[in-house]
Amino acid sequence: MADFEAIVVGAGCAGSVAAYELARSGKSVLLIERGNYAGAKNMTGGRIYSHSLAKVFPDFEQEAPLERKITHEKISLLAPDACFTVDFSSEAMLAPNSDSYSVLRAPFDQWLASKAEEAGAEAIYGIAVESLVKDETGKVIGVKAGEDEITADVVLLCDGVNSRLTKQAVGAARPPASGIAVGIKQTIELPPSVITDRVLSGSDEEGAAWLFAGDATKGTFGGGFAYTNKSSISIGLVAGIEATMNHGRAPVYQMLEDFKQHPAIAPLIAGGKVVEHSGHMVPEGGLSIMPPLVGDGVLLAGESAMMCINLGYQVRGMDFAIAAGMHAGREAARALSAGDTSAQGLQGYTAALENCFVMQDLRQFSKVPSFMEGFHRMFDGYPQAIRDIMNTMFVVDGEPVRPLKKNLKPVLGQIGVVNMARDAMGAMKAL
Repeated sequence: MADFEAIVVGAGCAGSVAAYELARSGKSVLLIERGNYAGAKNMTGGRIYSHSLAKVFPDFEQEAPLERKITHEKISLLAPDACFTVDFSSEAMLAPNSDSYSVLRAPFDQWLASKAEEAGAEAIYGIAVESLVKDETGKVIGVKAGEDEITADVVLLCDGVNSRLTKQAVGAARPPASGIAVGIKQTIELPPSVITDRVLSGSDEEGAAWLFAGDATKGTFGGGFAYTNKSSISIGLVAGIEATMNHGRAPVYQMLEDFKQHPAIAPLIAGGKVVEHSGHMVPEGGLSIMPPLVGDGVLLAGESAMMCINLGYQVRGMDFAIAAGMHAGREAARALSAGDTSAQGLQGYTAALENCFVMQDLRQFSKVPSFMEGFHRMFDGYPQAIRDIMNTMFVVDGEPVRPLKKNLKPVLGQIGVVNMARDAMGAMKAL
């Protein structure tokens, strides 16, 4: 007999939710995390959309260590000496299942893991799973950690974008550099009232999500972010690895330091204290880099399955991971009850993902990664053009004012009408 009915590798959003669902179904499950605690190795900008979390934990708002409810959406185009921002708020953003919260992954992931343990899952931390154990037919029957082999009827891989186990599990190679970005983030401590005032929130319970394109990554593929927590601001950037290697104008750490000094950003974090610095790989290739999700005796969920979307105006990953973890745990439990954890017996998982927003959204936006990577003018061109247009509208220097159309013509001419039309058509097709 196997040591456990299920082993879950990785105590992030997907792994802890999967372990919770398995334990809640009465299955014996082991949750293995290589960090010293859940969340020790995780990094994100820090925002979760509540809809998927509410399906697993209906009372999460009373229990989970949430930071601030996001009431302001901000999107900025940065030129080196200017910032054009759209600031949006709406009652629809605050409705149940449509709202979102900033979170800090260390406490949030620890809470998720504790829910799995409360449901009956066993958890061990500080252990790295080095390889999978297979039987003579090639079916996954467990994991190897150090000198120990632990067996199970099914293994769920939720061990992140840089998984060492995916190839062993389903034969998928590591994703290309073009499909992966590097994320770098700092958490900057500030008094709650200062944060509230600086983002014009209504209270210390409300905050903003702010995304940046352009000078944040020195005009190359990627962007910056800032999320308001209760007593800190999570600020950082995500830069495409291939673009940074081939066209980068500064190393990523220097991009972050310069981003923090930008005239639009410096006042936001002025007087703050850096209390955390972290980095992480980010899957941005979408369906093009997604491995098979099911193999004999094994399931993949979350970032190990490359479940992430970056639309430029919206970045999502945690809600995909939680939903995938939920379905992985439930379908693995059903397969265990049926006595069939072969690839065929686990196909209920892929069917569940196809019938919910996870695969439907990933398919809807499958063309976005390649479009955004080639959309150079969004990062180096349009930010400067918007700056120049705004300058003609708002700068008053005593010189006679020229007609707006005469001011616009040379600015738009630098980009070209054909290029603008081509970009618009590309965006329409991708989005």
